Amino acid sequence: MRPLQISPETAVKLSEKLGVPLEHLMHMPQHILLQKIAELGKEETGKEQVEKKDGQ
Repeated sequence: MRPLQISPETAVKLSEKLGVPLEHLMHMPQHILLQKIAELGKEETGKEQVEKKDGQ
């Protein structure tokens, strides 16, 4: 399996957000990485909706 085709900056940001070591991230299967990114997106969307409700 070849490493993911993403920029170094993107890899570092994803590693920090997902809490995964950079080396693990680069060799993570693409379908698993996409699943984790989707979960992260859902969490952030949920937080934004809560903030909007609190601000009203």
